[in-house]
Amino acid sequence: MLDFAGKRWWYLGISLALFIAAAVILAIPPHLRAGIEFTSGSSFTFEFSKEVKQVDLRAALRALGHDEARVQGAGGNSYIIKTRELEGAPAVNATDAPGPQEAPKGEIDRIQEALQQEFGTITRKDFSTVSGTVSTEIARNATLAVLAASVAILIYISLAFRRLPQAWKYGTAAVIAVLHDAFIVLGLFSLLGKLIDTEVDTAFITAILTVIGFSVHDTIVVFDRIRETISHDPYIPFEEAVNASLTETLARSLNTSLVVVLTVVAMLLIGGSTIQNFLLVLLVGIITGTYSSIGIASQLLVAWNNNDIGRFWRRLRGRKQEPIEAAAEPV
Repeated sequence: MLDFAGKRWWYLGISLALFIAAAVILAIPPHLRAGIEFTSGSSFTFEFSKEVKQVDLRAALRALGHDEARVQGAGGNSYIIKTRELEGAPAVNATDAPGPQEAPKGEIDRIQEALQQEFGTITRKDFSTVSGTVSTEIARNATLAVLAASVAILIYISLAFRRLPQAWKYGTAAVIAVLHDAFIVLGLFSLLGKLIDTEVDTAFITAILTVIGFSVHDTIVVFDRIRETISHDPYIPFEEAVNASLTETLARSLNTSLVVVLTVVAMLLIGGSTIQNFLLVLLVGIITGTYSSIGIASQLLVAWNNNDIGRFWRRLRGRKQEPIEAAAEPV
């Protein structure tokens, strides 16, 4: 039987170091590069008939009055371009009215025509615009979705383990582990946003919720085995029960995560650029979720049961009081 609980401060220390690193990265502006779903704006993909450098495309967009434009490579001679909200609808190929009609041109058409004069033939693959009102609503709903998921997890686990003493601790430990996973992913995307302009969009929120579900599922499996061990032998020391449960579920957790990770890596290698952010969140989240169910949620239960945090604070306060008492002694 492996002694996980005896090394709990190593696991928790690694998690704390990653958490602090993510917090520092997030504190450095720009904090997160939000996609147009959260900030409003327009997004479109241009495929050029010849090779065009990204720096030249940015310069051309600036000359057209779009200093805010973000340009991201999409493979080959294609680029995803994101700008402020463009005026006018994109051109269409036909209208419902009979007879030949010329569709009204919007700002996106004027941009395309100007770029074609400089870079040659351009094929527009897609175009989408999100208004400020819609983006605000999306951001609010995404935040509420994550909060609702956390509260639901806390309530569900507390009810599922209600026959154990202080069942709410199991739910709290699971929520802390989930928030840890989400925060690590946020820190990574903040770093990628600073380095390669990676943005957070609605697919990112979907992936975060998927990671939360995966992490909670893995944690519940471990908690359920702890419950079975304690129910079978009520007098077993809690640390021993946790070690036995983790040892029994370790192979299952690692094998399940490995299969999912290999699938996600394969999709990252052969998938398109539009789902790369989604897959990257899944990849990082599954790895951290597997770790958190073993190194955070279960170890927090042991630390809580042994009152490690209370002893730590009492020891810390005692060290602070010693210099004060020494200074107060008469000479």
